[in-house]
Amino acid sequence: MDAISPHSTVQREKPTVAELFFGFFKLGLIGFGGVLPLARRMVVEDRNWLTGEEFTELLGLCQFLPGGNIINMSVAIGSKFQGVAGAFSALLGLIVAPTAIVIGLGVIYDQFNSDPRIQHMFAGLAAAAAGLLISMAVKIVLPLRRRPVALVIAAICFAAIAIVGLPLLPTMLVLAPLSIIATWKLES
Repeated sequence: MDAISPHSTVQREKPTVAELFFGFFKLGLIGFGGVLPLARRMVVEDRNWLTGEEFTELLGLCQFLPGGNIINMSVAIGSKFQGVAGAFSALLGLIVAPTAIVIGLGVIYDQFNSDPRIQHMFAGLAAAAAGLLISMAVKIVLPLRRRPVALVIAAICFAAIAIVGLPLLPTMLVLAPLSIIATWKLES
């Protein structure tokens, strides 16, 4: 067994290609409206593939990259443990079932979209997804509580995007190098 990172103290076996596929397949099946909170639970709490800090750091990288965060996470986690085969397996596991389900639901929604019950159902799903995202945000911030520089950068990023309304890409292009420099200078 190899340690996953130099910061990790827990020795773990790396997941197989099949375990990556089925782990992310399960996420794809149960993760309507927000897979990241469920991905964190699976990867960190249930399967111990990564520590909370490793997950948060990897998520930060994946948010900076183009594309969906969970797509990037599946590829990064699969690649970390099993290379190209792991990346492909995790990605395929994540997207195969939801793609089929969404196509089927799209056909059904097209026939019944004017029904108020269907509209209420989608409003309820949106509320549940918002709750999952809030829960994940709290879990992501917890490993950072002992890292004041990271908390300040996160707060600045939130304020710039959510309150001031600055675009994500320019905000990240400014804050990413600042956070690297600040962390290097103040925490080393």
